[in-house]
Amino acid sequence: MAIPWSNIFIVYFLVISVLNILLLHYSAVTGETFKYYYDTTSLKRSTFPEDFIFGTSSSSYQYEGAVNEGGKGPSIWDTFTKKYPNKIKDESSGEIAVDSYHRFKEDVQIMKELGFDAYRFSISWSRILPGLTPFITLFQYDYPQSLEDAYGGFLSPQIVKDFTDYAEVCFKAFGDRVKYWITFNGPSIFSKLGYTIGKYAPGRCSSWLNLNCTGGDSATEPYIVTHHQLLAHASAVKLFREKYQGTQMGQIGIIHGTDWVVPLSQSKEDIDATSRAMSFLFDWFMEPLHSGSYPAIMIENVGERLPKFTVKESDMLINSFDFIGINYYSSVYAADIKCPTQNKTYLTDSCADLTFERNGIPIGPRAASDWIYLYPQGIEELLMYIKIKYNNPIIYITENGYDNFSDENQSLKDQTRIDCYVQHLSHVHNAMRNGVDVRGYFIWSLLDNFEWCDGYTVQFGIVYVDFANGLKRYPKDAAKWFKNFLHQEYKSQ
Repeated sequence: MAIPWSNIFIVYFLVISVLNILLLHYSAVTGETFKYYYDTTSLKRSTFPEDFIFGTSSSSYQYEGAVNEGGKGPSIWDTFTKKYPNKIKDESSGEIAVDSYHRFKEDVQIMKELGFDAYRFSISWSRILPGLTPFITLFQYDYPQSLEDAYGGFLSPQIVKDFTDYAEVCFKAFGDRVKYWITFNGPSIFSKLGYTIGKYAPGRCSSWLNLNCTGGDSATEPYIVTHHQLLAHASAVKLFREKYQGTQMGQIGIIHGTDWVVPLSQSKEDIDATSRAMSFLFDWFMEPLHSGSYPAIMIENVGERLPKFTVKESDMLINSFDFIGINYYSSVYAADIKCPTQNKTYLTDSCADLTFERNGIPIGPRAASDWIYLYPQGIEELLMYIKIKYNNPIIYITENGYDNFSDENQSLKDQTRIDCYVQHLSHVHNAMRNGVDVRGYFIWSLLDNFEWCDGYTVQFGIVYVDFANGLKRYPKDAAKWFKNFLHQEYKSQ
């Protein structure tokens, strides 16, 4: 008799959570922040398989600039930054960004000198326009404003055909050189921040939330947008497999951006809340690709607000990927709360309260962004969760990193960032030793860049960009660490 997944989930979290309680108890008693220590002298590129890929990640709007060049039309982020400048912390935009549109050869050369194998970047749908293996993302939060104006973009099923047509243009034009395609980057982030709280373009949310949004319904639109993203993904994959994969010999997948979730306490209620939270954060997108249906708890909690797949759509969704990308930065605690009876939104439908602290103790050190608390073991626990629940798919870590507040003094010393990468890489390696099929690891990011609603107030790059002086690039200590690591010459600092 098959063991219900819910029972496996409870046992798994009991073991993990006991360990976490011991670590937090240590912190509470000693007053010290518990850190994971590794013999970093033994962590080298050769620690990983010979064909394991190390790369960096970027996105078109955050890097390219040149918003009016090369025949590019306005995107929803061009519009958003002009319409809602106060939603960007420094009221900036990606109009210039790091000017990678003109400097891409310089940036590729930096990556090659550091020893990276691959570069994951996105094509600007609004633009439709060497030396490293390209991982191409077709959609990373921005798309033509004309489609938003014409029919509401991802709120309309028409977007499925238009996205598939756009994908075909890319497959046809670049498929002889691109062997790794990614349809969507972080679709849940787009649905949550673009249509639940209006923090990202197109900036929609329910008016009663008082979040300065123009139009929107936070109870229904996130689910509609997700539904159309999933169908657009599956349609593009179907097209690729039927017309291009056989001759171009490429692979295609999708990236999920998610936190890992830890129970706030060992009560059954909080453990159940943790399971629900994972369903709404991660399984929302992964389960349809596995079974052709949304998670059962979402169907139960969301009810008629959750769109339904036809039999044909379900069949198209199942196994519509060759690999899965994972963007991981942080973890949260989950506690059980009552489901609201009115003013429902995507954020409340899981009936779980998500927090970064337990008894006043953060789950880990906070980065500059208020959504990142470093919890490196979370990446290992997430990878094990995926292995157990989804039959161990091929995985690439497509984003992982740490940000600090922008430093006007141009400090290139970033030991905390080095520690972040060492610890996360060590946990990724542990997961691989336990059978998780991880094939690559991409950092976010090579360069300091435009960070969406944070503008240029935070820095993720291992290379400093001097925005005040011609965008000159300077390698930080983390870049030097990676150069040593990737050439198997790492020495303890």
